[in-house]
Amino acid sequence: MKAKAILRHSRISPRKARLVADIVRHKPVEQALATLKFVTKKSAHILGKVIRSAVANAEQNPEVQDIDNLYISQIYVGAGPTLKRFRAAPMGRAQRIRKRTSHITVELDERAGR
Repeated sequence: MKAKAILRHSRISPRKARLVADIVRHKPVEQALATLKFVTKKSAHILGKVIRSAVANAEQNPEVQDIDNLYISQIYVGAGPTLKRFRAAPMGRAQRIRKRTSHITVELDERAGR
């Protein structure tokens, strides 16, 4: 049975978060969390929290047999709303600054027989 966790409106660019999400995709949960501990990117900390939340959701689900057999079946990062800000530029102009946000989704599933 699948367990799922979604983090919405996270203040990190989806492009930067996808770099770390690609590292842990299809790995067992314990191995993914151990890997994220040594990745020196802001998104590694955020993704670790979402994965731990999905594990907590799986513990509450009676259909999940064994928490130790969980692996990350799907992890994807979509674009959230963009905050638009302006900064002064030369010659009296203004430049737009786009502060991007992300929606991070993690789905865990049980790996059969292990």
